[in-house]
Amino acid sequence: MGEWLKIAVLGVVQGLTEFLPVSSSGHLLLMRKLFGLTEGGLFLDVMLHLGTLAAIFTVFWKDIRRMIRHPFERFPKLIVAASVPTAIIGILLKSRVESLAETGVMAGVCFLFTGALLWIAENIKNRGWKQIREMSFGNAFFIGVLQGVAVLPAVSRSGCTLTGCFLSGTERKTASKFAFIMSIPPILGAALLEVKDVAEGGVSLPPAGIGGVLLGVLVSAVSGYVAIKWMLRIIQRGSLKVFSVYVWILGAGVIAAQLLHVF
Repeated sequence: MGEWLKIAVLGVVQGLTEFLPVSSSGHLLLMRKLFGLTEGGLFLDVMLHLGTLAAIFTVFWKDIRRMIRHPFERFPKLIVAASVPTAIIGILLKSRVESLAETGVMAGVCFLFTGALLWIAENIKNRGWKQIREMSFGNAFFIGVLQGVAVLPAVSRSGCTLTGCFLSGTERKTASKFAFIMSIPPILGAALLEVKDVAEGGVSLPPAGIGGVLLGVLVSAVSGYVAIKWMLRIIQRGSLKVFSVYVWILGAGVIAAQLLHVF
């Protein structure tokens, strides 16, 4: 498989799995192992994350623009309250998680955990009634704690935040908007941390060069946009259990492959 095609595939995987509740970190880990990609991986990660950020800004631009113009309204304050525990957990666990990310069995276990979260979320998603004005800052903090758990490899950020929203009694439309917009700070923060690491170690491009990286960004943005739109429909009218079954099968397969030393 050509280097450009590998990056395009990674862009699709990043864009889809960042917003579908199946864990982008877990899937990118598996794809890199499959493709044998090591050179330029950090810089590519930064750029692919920027692609998914572009997707969020495109879908939720009206809400984001209002937050920028009115930063002291309730919605942006709730986003800040949710971001604080996420940031603390991410900073405290970053180095430990980087070592765990190389452990395939750990990734398999986290896939299984993600499936359990999604099963819980599906069973309670129709019980919520809270909109933004009814959500408390304690609710937002709790959702942020669950988002922080997604620092673990193969734990889905969107799965964690949606589960947190539903456990807090948030109605489905509000939960979906809150869960996606609150992903902006951690995605941007992770990209900035990676930029720092790139600056310290020097920019290392993947074999496909800057052209391949830009292709990955474009593919990541487009696939991310599609994934967000799809998830909004699923949250309103579909079922999350199909994703539970998928990550359970994937997690079991990863654990089995690691124990049998075939991956």
